[in-house]
Amino acid sequence: MDSIENLKYPIGKYKWSSSQPTAEQKRNLLEVLINFPEQLREEVEGMNETQLQTPYREGGWSVAQVVHHLADSHAHAYLRCKHALLEKQPEIKDYTEADWASLEDATSNDLSPSLSIIVGIHSRWAKFFKSLSEDEFNLEYNHPERSKNYPLYIVLELYTWHSLHHLEHIRVLKKNMDWK
Repeated sequence: MDSIENLKYPIGKYKWSSSQPTAEQKRNLLEVLINFPEQLREEVEGMNETQLQTPYREGGWSVAQVVHHLADSHAHAYLRCKHALLEKQPEIKDYTEADWASLEDATSNDLSPSLSIIVGIHSRWAKFFKSLSEDEFNLEYNHPERSKNYPLYIVLELYTWHSLHHLEHIRVLKKNMDWK
């Protein structure tokens, strides 16, 4: 990967699994979801306004936008999971992340509302995933814009990756900017 690809995907691109994770792998994935809100809070705690408005890469979102995006994205995904459990292969509504990231609430330096959303979503999401049977992990929703069905086990893997992906964006930026 070249430099821009490393900045875009600092932990690599998500790789779609062909089968459900093992029980141990699910426990490990859930631990990531459970611990993520605190790790994120620790990374952004004490950042000043200039730092919060610094993009993690040229053409990328600011730290503040990344945090607000995580709240938006994970709230959408959590609700999609509930639809998949309660409806037969529901078709989800997509949203344009870049448009959402440009709104005033998604560029604000006040991260507290989004951090609170992430804490709440991740707490409920972990309980949701823990309650699923092996068969229920195979339930899926349809993403019409991507012409793809997403089983719940993929959603668990994908959003664990997504959490770590954006956490690493912030960590790499802090390291490259030599912010303590």
